Amino acid sequence: MIKEALKNDLPFIIKGIKELAIYEKMEDQVVLNEKELHKWIFEEQIAHVYIAFHEEKPVGFMLYFYNFSTFLGKPGIYIEDIYIQEPFRNLGLGKAFFKTLIEKAKASTIERIEWSCLNWNTPSIAFYKKIGAHPMDEWTTFRLDPRQAKL
Repeated sequence: MIKEALKNDLPFIIKGIKELAIYEKMEDQVVLNEKELHKWIFEEQIAHVYIAFHEEKPVGFMLYFYNFSTFLGKPGIYIEDIYIQEPFRNLGLGKAFFKTLIEKAKASTIERIEWSCLNWNTPSIAFYKKIGAHPMDEWTTFRLDPRQAKL
């Protein structure tokens, strides 16, 4: 079952972010602040979160935000993170996350859903291709830290 996150889900979201960072071998980069995360998700609603439940226990999360395509002239969705705890993978929860987001997109003017995946994460890549996603191989993702910009 997939539900929109509530404020009392914040500890699980933080736990999931930390578990995802360990899985991606990036745990040293997690510097989030619980108060700030609460602000951006539940007060400002800059980010949105769905929680996956198995037998009424939270076991995964998907965090997304809206972006905009100038070519389409319409908004889109960018999935920042999707994570399901190891024992609960292959139960259809990933598919349920995407079905929920696709329904949201179809009910509005959202034309596309995008996300990034680490090149070595072959199980996830296989899943994404199976649901009809295609890699954007002709694009390179860039990241600029404003505090380290050389301008």
